[in-house]
Amino acid sequence: MSLVYRLPLIHECVRIGVLQMTRVIHDSGEGMQKEALAMVSSDVNFPKGHFPDYKIGPNNQIIDPEEIHEAVPLKEIVAKETAQLLEQRRRLSVRDLKEKFEKGLSGASKLSEEAKRREAASLDRQVLLKKLRDVLDTLKGRVAGRNRDDADEAISLVEALAVQLTQREGELIYEKAEVKKLASFLKQATEDARKVAEEERALALAEIEKARTAIAIVEKGLQEHDAASSSREKEEIEGLRKEVREARRIKMLHQPSKVMDMEFELKALRTLIAEKNQLCNQLMKELAMIKRLEEDSSDLYDLEGSDILGSQFCIIPRFDDAPDISSCPTQWYRVISGGNRNLILGATKPTYAPEPFDVGRLLQAEIVLNAEKVTIQTMGPINPAAGLERYVESLMKRADVEFNVVVTQMNGNDYSSNSVHAFHIGKMRIKLRKGWSTKARESYSTTMKLCGSRGGGNAAATAVFWQARKGLSYTLAFETDRDRNAAIMLARKFASNCNITLTGPGDEVHAGS
Repeated sequence: MSLVYRLPLIHECVRIGVLQMTRVIHDSGEGMQKEALAMVSSDVNFPKGHFPDYKIGPNNQIIDPEEIHEAVPLKEIVAKETAQLLEQRRRLSVRDLKEKFEKGLSGASKLSEEAKRREAASLDRQVLLKKLRDVLDTLKGRVAGRNRDDADEAISLVEALAVQLTQREGELIYEKAEVKKLASFLKQATEDARKVAEEERALALAEIEKARTAIAIVEKGLQEHDAASSSREKEEIEGLRKEVREARRIKMLHQPSKVMDMEFELKALRTLIAEKNQLCNQLMKELAMIKRLEEDSSDLYDLEGSDILGSQFCIIPRFDDAPDISSCPTQWYRVISGGNRNLILGATKPTYAPEPFDVGRLLQAEIVLNAEKVTIQTMGPINPAAGLERYVESLMKRADVEFNVVVTQMNGNDYSSNSVHAFHIGKMRIKLRKGWSTKARESYSTTMKLCGSRGGGNAAATAVFWQARKGLSYTLAFETDRDRNAAIMLARKFASNCNITLTGPGDEVHAGS
């Protein structure tokens, strides 16, 4: 057979091979959106140098590309659906998320199966193209002239088709990898959703159990409360009934006018009794004073003040015609056990304020009047101030305690400045400063003295005498008598911890004091 008669047969073979490949691609891509490959029509014209731009539709129908729109690539569809799934994952509940992921997993399985079928179809296309190329090469060797050129063009078209198929296969392989990734992601997401659902179910069951237990406890408590309240209400109602009966009985026995008259009489009797009590107390005081005067006619003076730490004693005359003692020598003493007494050095004024060292002891004042000595004694021992001991114990927890004082005397001379100073009592030393300037700072020693002020005056109850060392002494006025006594007690306790007995000038320490 001549080459001229063989060329139509070659054209027909090319057309048949392309149609078969097109059917394979169409059959393998059913159920998925993808780009249609350019197919070779039966009216191909090799001298034009390219295939017509026709596409094969359902049932092998030729479709003009101008009449249809370009299909969206599968990669974009997968990316879009993945983004939608991820967005919905934030909003859906755990159960809905699990159902979505299960549906996605089944879809991914179908895509994987279709990809396998497409891979098999791709292998068939490669084999068919190779056979067609071999046939064209055989025919090319047997023809010459224009027919040979046509054969070359047919071979170039087949090679171009092979290149397109190779590119498409690469895209299919990439899409297959993406589908596998999506399938693995959906599978993992499904497992995670299942785990989350199980955990949420377990937590929900635990919360339900806790709620049931709490409800049972509350119901039991309500029942007990109702039972108790009902019993109490019955008792209260019964008591109210009894009170109402008693009130009715009293109302029937007494008239309102008589009850009011009795109330007025009771008030008048109470007032009269109170007046009589006051008169009796005054008479008893006068009688006691008369008895004391009869026992000791020389007792012309008395001590004014209470027997409590923080007060101040003052010698006052009992009679208007008693001699003036302002210029008479006066000396204060502490009475110790056995009737002995100790001299209070420096206490030579008619007034004296007890200090903590005087607690538990009697105080005596001896007045030299016209070569005769008149002795006055407190009614009882000095009692401690209420709450002072607890206050000192709280201050001892600090390492340094600061008090505001005013320096009234320095080394026995009046101090010119009345500015406020800071008096620090520490565990190891005592310091007196004004602002940033330190006036005195001394550690506890045997030469240091600290006691209440013994110079008399109206402010003796709030003043102390402090001898920092020999040749340096101060008289300090505190804000209150409580601060003054607390400072003396605190300093003596800190000094005792340093094995130093801190007392006033001339004070003697006895066992148990």
